[in-house]
Amino acid sequence: MTYDAIVIGSGQAGTPLSKKLAAAGMKTALIEKRWVGGTCVNDGCSPTKAMIASAKLAWSVANSEKLGIHVGGYTVDLHEILARKNEIVQRMRGGSEKGILETENLDLIYGTATFTGEKEVTVKLNSGEVQVLKADKFFLNVGEHPSIPEVEGIEKIDYLTSTSILELQEIPEHLVIIGSGYIALEFGQMYRRFGSKVTILEQSDRILHREDQDIADEIVRIFNEEEIEILTDCKVELIKKEGTNIDLFLSVNEVSKDISCSHVLVAIGRKPNTADLGLDITGVEVNDKGYIKVNDKLETTKKGIFALGDVKGGPAFTHIAYDDYRIIRKNIIEKGDVSIKDRLVPYCMFIDPQLGRVGMSEQEANESGKKITVASIPNSSVARSIETGDTRGMMKAVIDAETGKILGASVLAAEGGEIVTILQMAMIGGITYDQIKEGVFAHPTYAESLNNLFMTLDK
Repeated sequence: MTYDAIVIGSGQAGTPLSKKLAAAGMKTALIEKRWVGGTCVNDGCSPTKAMIASAKLAWSVANSEKLGIHVGGYTVDLHEILARKNEIVQRMRGGSEKGILETENLDLIYGTATFTGEKEVTVKLNSGEVQVLKADKFFLNVGEHPSIPEVEGIEKIDYLTSTSILELQEIPEHLVIIGSGYIALEFGQMYRRFGSKVTILEQSDRILHREDQDIADEIVRIFNEEEIEILTDCKVELIKKEGTNIDLFLSVNEVSKDISCSHVLVAIGRKPNTADLGLDITGVEVNDKGYIKVNDKLETTKKGIFALGDVKGGPAFTHIAYDDYRIIRKNIIEKGDVSIKDRLVPYCMFIDPQLGRVGMSEQEANESGKKITVASIPNSSVARSIETGDTRGMMKAVIDAETGKILGASVLAAEGGEIVTILQMAMIGGITYDQIKEGVFAHPTYAESLNNLFMTLDK
């Protein structure tokens, strides 16, 4: 069969793009090997944040006495939590699939696609049949999968990944997490609040190297308060299964240490789903880690083939994948001329309190050689935080010393993702820090604390 456009992968870029291409009059095929919605809907953002909401409520109940609320006791029902999570996933997945199926000029094909020509794919359908499809334009939105470390014995245990842990039917007695990135920290805090003992293992000297040292230190302090153990300079040498327990043999600061646990979650990062795509036939080049090389307009090294979302490397966030779709839509359908160059990248890590981030960190700004000023306050100085009884965390912003414009911000606070978005909008609009400092914001809100944040520069 011949199409005008073929989209491989129905993630947060592939789904809206396929619908928009079809609506523009292009005969389009959307190929999906598993479920519509990609990682975000099925085993990423939506399910994890639904479960994190349950964990947050458990923490709030457990810590309610300081606000004068005395709860006689509570239980965590994991099966009810999973049922709610699954209902949300199925609702979102079903809505996306329905929208695709109702789009004229668009065929949804369930199967695994492999290039067998420069502009040709062979699709092994989930039904067992095979189809050969051709098109002038291809859009690859195939995503990533969890990376597994090369540790002796790991293949002999039923380790968990960020995907499989979402179907775990029991609360681990002791969960050991290999890795300390965003996925590791979110799951670690979640299961600690569900009742697990949690140990996080990080091979380097500290967690979250992308974040400033003071932000990382504050997160460690918050996790320590919840009795979550974080071991840095830690290398896993060997894993053994002993009865129902799993034994990990570690080197921590070059000192041998053993840990026995009930479950192991591997969260060291993710790899692109490019190994079985047959890209070598197409002329599409990948880097040494398997990510597809693209230019500023998301076109690969083969004319007419584009890559969107996580598979091209760079920031692996749903909103970036969706913005990739917007770039393609504007250039291919609307005949525009836009690119991803200098794109502002916000993100939020949904630990509690949230870490909202946008633009440059302090360490990135210093490395760039810019002359900067840094504003910072602890949440113990924020009225709203004091009133709600949660003063954990801090806020900071990096400012261009010459122009007064905001270069970046880190907000570790309740609703940190929402607060940092205000600063992102200021960055988009070119608003200076002193304009925010003198702004009138409703009292008492978290947003109002931005007045106080920038007042620290008057000292």
